[in-house]
Amino acid sequence: MHVTILIVDDNAAIRGMIKSTVCWDDDTIIECEDGSEALDAYIKYRPDYVLMDIRMKQTNGITATAQIHAFDPGAKVIMVTDFDSPSFRHAAKKAGATGFVAKEQMQDLRRLLRP
Repeated sequence: MHVTILIVDDNAAIRGMIKSTVCWDDDTIIECEDGSEALDAYIKYRPDYVLMDIRMKQTNGITATAQIHAFDPGAKVIMVTDFDSPSFRHAAKKAGATGFVAKEQMQDLRRLLRP
């Protein structure tokens, strides 16, 4: 099953690790370095999934998720972060995130992307 995935993370090595964990050969992958680029990329590519970090330099993932969700309430944004706390989970859900995965549990992403 071909999917288009937008990966938003300020760390290139982490983006690469996410790609190698969740992507198959025929998937289309779009990458952004900051949440400030996420909405434009979402509008341009209309990905099936967005994998979003929380802490980034210009625009954090919570804000970027809210922007994407305001544009498309059906967007599937999954937070992928080192900051796994109840307050971050609540903020992500309130912003419109459909999932939340700690980076140390990245294998869980496969289950969320390919049920």
